[in-house]
Amino acid sequence: MSALDYVRADLRGYDGYLSARKQNSGGQVLLNANESPVAQAFDTLALNRYPEPQPQRLREAMAAYYGTAAEQLLVTRGSDEAIDLLIRAACVPGQGRVAIQSPTFGMYAVCARLHAAEVIDIPLLSDGKQFSWNVQGMIEQTLANGATVLFLCSPANPTGQSLPLAQMQGLLQALKGRCLVVIDEAYGEYSTQPSALSLLAQYENLAVLKTLSKAHALAGARVGGVIADPALIAVLKACQAPYPIAKPSAETALQALSPQALAATRSAVDLCLEQRQRLHNALLALQDVLHVYPSDANFLLVRFRNPEQQHAHLLKNGIVVRAMAQYPALHDCLRITVGSAEENNALLTHLAEQA
Repeated sequence: MSALDYVRADLRGYDGYLSARKQNSGGQVLLNANESPVAQAFDTLALNRYPEPQPQRLREAMAAYYGTAAEQLLVTRGSDEAIDLLIRAACVPGQGRVAIQSPTFGMYAVCARLHAAEVIDIPLLSDGKQFSWNVQGMIEQTLANGATVLFLCSPANPTGQSLPLAQMQGLLQALKGRCLVVIDEAYGEYSTQPSALSLLAQYENLAVLKTLSKAHALAGARVGGVIADPALIAVLKACQAPYPIAKPSAETALQALSPQALAATRSAVDLCLEQRQRLHNALLALQDVLHVYPSDANFLLVRFRNPEQQHAHLLKNGIVVRAMAQYPALHDCLRITVGSAEENNALLTHLAEQA
C-alpha cells in the first residue's frame, strides 16, 4: 500500500495553486507577485513581501524537534487547518465518512460537516471513574461504514486520557489499507505515553497532528503541523492556501524552538503537572464536586452536583471555565484548564463559596 491510496483519486498528482513564491524563489528584484516595493516604516520583517509557503527554517526546526524528516512535515495554521486539509484530501465531497469518538474535540465533526462528509461516532467507554476507547468498536464500525479517515485525540480533549501505544498499533494494523488514522497529539507534551510518531515508519495510514499552541504557549501565533508519509504531505501541501504561515508567526515559532525556549517550556510543563495534581486533590475535597477525571493533559474534567450554578458563579467573579453541557455524557461537567498557582487559588476559593 501507498499513502496515496488513502487520498481521493482526483487529488493524486494534483499540484494546487502555483503561487509566485512557489513558481520562483530567490532573486533580488521581485516583480512577480504584485507586492508593494516599499515596506511600512515600522516594518522590521519585510511584510510587504509574501512569506514562504512553507518557511524552510521553521519546517526544519519543527522536524528536528519532533525527530522526523522535513519532507514528512507540513507546517499548518495550528491543528485546525491540518484537520480540514486531511478531510479534504481523504473524502470526496458529499461522499466521505469521518469516524470520531464522542465526546471529543469538536473541529473533527465541524470540518466533516463543512465538507458534506458523514460523521461516524464510536462513543468513548466510561465506567464512571474514567473514559477509555472502544478500540474493537472503532475497528468494526470504521470498516463496516467505510470511513476514509478516523480522528483520535490522545491525550483526549475534553476527557483527558491517553491511548496506550500497543492499542494504537493494533488499531493502525487493523485499518491498514482501509482507513487513514489521524492521531491528534495537541496535548502530547503533558503525557507520559510515547508519541504515535514512533509508529510512523510502520504505517503509511498514520498521520500525527502537533501544535505549538499548548505547551509551547503560542496559541496566538497559530502554528502547528501534520506529520505523515511524504506522499500524503505533498497532497496536503497542494490543497493548502498559497501563503498559510505569516512571517511574524514563523519568526515567533522559531524562537520557541530555540534551546533556551525549549528548556523553559519543559520547566513550564513540569510546573503545570505539579499544579494539575494539586488542583485535582483540592477539587476532590470540595463538597459540590462529584468526581475529577484522571488527566494526561493541561486540564481537568470535573463532575459537579450543580455545574450551571458553579459556572455562573465563576463567570460572575471573572473566572472562565468550559461548560460541557453540549456533550450528553458530560452534561454535569466543567473542563478546567490548569492555570498558575494564583489562578488556581482564585478558582478554588470561588468554587468553595458555592459548596
